[in-house]
Amino acid sequence: MKNKSSLTVIQMNDSHAYFNLHQEMFLESNKAVYREVGGYARIATLVQEIRESNRERVLFCDNGDTLNGTYPAFTTNGAAMIPIVNALGIDAMSSHWEFAYGPSLFEKRVAELNFPVLAINIFDKNTNALIFPPYIVKDMDGLKVGLIGIASNIIDETMPPSFSEGLRFTLGREELPPVIEKLKKTEKVDLIILISHLGFPQDMKLISEVQGIDLCLSGHTHNRTAEPVMQGQTLVMQSGCHGSFLGRIDLEVADGKITNYEHQLIEVEANIIPDPFMSHIIERELAPYKEKLSEIVGETATALNRYTMLESTMDNFLLQSIIEASGAELAFSNGWRYGGPVIPGAITVNDLYNIIPMNPPIGTVKLTGDEILLMLEENLERTFAADPYEQMGGYIKRGLGLTVYLKVENPSGQRIQQVFVGDEPLAPTRIYQVAFVTEQGVSKKYGHQRSALEIHAVQAMQTYLEKHKPMFSELRGTYILV
Repeated sequence: MKNKSSLTVIQMNDSHAYFNLHQEMFLESNKAVYREVGGYARIATLVQEIRESNRERVLFCDNGDTLNGTYPAFTTNGAAMIPIVNALGIDAMSSHWEFAYGPSLFEKRVAELNFPVLAINIFDKNTNALIFPPYIVKDMDGLKVGLIGIASNIIDETMPPSFSEGLRFTLGREELPPVIEKLKKTEKVDLIILISHLGFPQDMKLISEVQGIDLCLSGHTHNRTAEPVMQGQTLVMQSGCHGSFLGRIDLEVADGKITNYEHQLIEVEANIIPDPFMSHIIERELAPYKEKLSEIVGETATALNRYTMLESTMDNFLLQSIIEASGAELAFSNGWRYGGPVIPGAITVNDLYNIIPMNPPIGTVKLTGDEILLMLEENLERTFAADPYEQMGGYIKRGLGLTVYLKVENPSGQRIQQVFVGDEPLAPTRIYQVAFVTEQGVSKKYGHQRSALEIHAVQAMQTYLEKHKPMFSELRGTYILV
């Protein structure tokens, strides 16, 4: 066996600008437990330790959803995150929620990075030119590694139009094979790593159809893979969210193939000594917001999290607040995955912005029963489509004020068995008063008499907390599998 080499790859995905320690949920002894983890200063310490273990052959890859997700990041259009990620020593990243700032602002942020954003699947609508480089080649002490990026492909399908203005997104299925061929035949790389933000199901299908990827770093779906999954000859791994974990994989490579590997899903534990330099950067970037975000605005008796597929305590709190603020019968919001847990006790302004950092106005709209049924069936297909390529990210659309009985395994348009509003069956022609947040809550193609209230989501939650001391937000059985 010739040319035996080693390579260590570090993965961070979906950290969502969680600057410091935060609560995370773990399942232990058949129950949910919470403890503080994360923060980029502790991540920096871990990365430095890993680098020292293999000096010249450590790659640090980020799958995106990095520059957006908390108030300081959102209010600065991602600028508060730039000095932090630049100091981490990242080699390349992909993207998704970074486009929330709009393509032009995101490109400005990219120009400020000291590492590339890669994407084989984002094109200018007018010129058809790639927006970002599709790949880079890294020479790791004589080992040539090709890094390919794929961005989320749903940005122009499920997100607000401003996210994708002037751009066209593809799955990357057609673009990937020629890039792999170029890396192998022209660039003469020893190893190919895919940095994807398609999500675990889509990555698994894509890798089953496209040969030549040695390691797929998957993002978007917040999976915690305790061990990499083999798809054909490709290793696939994903490493949680919120910067609560790092993925580490140590590869042995010989003659252009991985011959052995060791993997760790590393919890970014609270007892890790924070890197002093990174701590200084974080304190500087957060200083303008510290007083505002630390204000205690209420108390929760319920542990709030977003880790449950059918409904969540965190979104029930958001929807309870929306209904009380609007007087609507029903409320809907998107099934977002991000949003770190809030344990029973005090709730701060920072907690509220972590739930919904964009702080949109509450919208109202009139929907018929038939429209509600169509909207829910569309969302169920986007969530549970048998073809992973048809899945559009996120959990089930969050709802309150209704009970939905469904069969997940049924085909598209046939999953919902019955819907009740209160004790009454959903009436097809009846008009319902509905409140929502963001177009992902209720798309513009549904309903009429759409309007935006003056009250925004964070204000609604704060007002709700003032009236309910403490606040309870238990699971209600909004979606019931039959």
